Amino acid sequence: MSPHSTKGDTSMRAAAKGEFPKPPSFKDPLDERQYVKERLALAFRIFAKQGYDEGVAGHITVRDPVDPTTFWVNPFGVAWPLLKASDLIRVDHDGQIVDGGSVRLLNVAAYMIHSAVHQARPDVNAVAHSHSIYGRAFSTLGRNLEITTQDTCAFYNDIALYDSFGGIVLGPEEGQHIAKALGQKKAAILSNHGLLTCGGSVESCVFWFTSLEKCCHAQLLADAAAAGRGGETVKVADDEAEYTYKAIGSELAGWFSAKPAFDLMAHESGSEYKL
Repeated sequence: MSPHSTKGDTSMRAAAKGEFPKPPSFKDPLDERQYVKERLALAFRIFAKQGYDEGVAGHITVRDPVDPTTFWVNPFGVAWPLLKASDLIRVDHDGQIVDGGSVRLLNVAAYMIHSAVHQARPDVNAVAHSHSIYGRAFSTLGRNLEITTQDTCAFYNDIALYDSFGGIVLGPEEGQHIAKALGQKKAAILSNHGLLTCGGSVESCVFWFTSLEKCCHAQLLADAAAAGRGGETVKVADDEAEYTYKAIGSELAGWFSAKPAFDLMAHESGSEYKL
């Protein structure tokens, strides 16, 4: 399983001097399976620390390196700050739990959304969705993210708007509609629902989500300030947005940008999350 695209990597490497770090590679898919499970456990702890856990809502999945037709996901109702690699459950595309921890309870909405995206996007290894507060607020506006800052340039022509809320996702049709709206992009605003991101790695997927949440927050603030002055926000020109996207919007850029958060969470969690 090779999750790392070279698109935009040259621009990303040009932004640093010295030897650029690389994602790990594995000869044994079983070793890679354990590694991605550990990274997924860290991802949930990062989301929890950011306040993205809302009761039992939200989910992150990662494609299994041994059997790519299946994916790992959090068991329904287990607290994210406590999740360990051994708690995760593996689900096939029929919605059957085929492996995993002692709590074998699957969130149906997680399966319906993530299964549809994983099937539609063989290039995607991780998918994240949460009812984060600013993403949730922004999703009620019926509009896509505007390119107004350097950070939003990472989503230039790479974020979709799914403008049809069909209620809680308990059937396959809504998941398929979301996957279709997402297309080949790495993120989507789900109207009246929240945010969804995907990536070639758990790390990039998590970074796109945390960055998109902050971009939504910034745009809400900027729109309010601009409206209070009777004006509009200043947009980034297309040429500059495209140039910046090539440097900060690639898979490698997402993986590298997530590295500090994953390193810190691994340090704070000790070895317990690996169990």
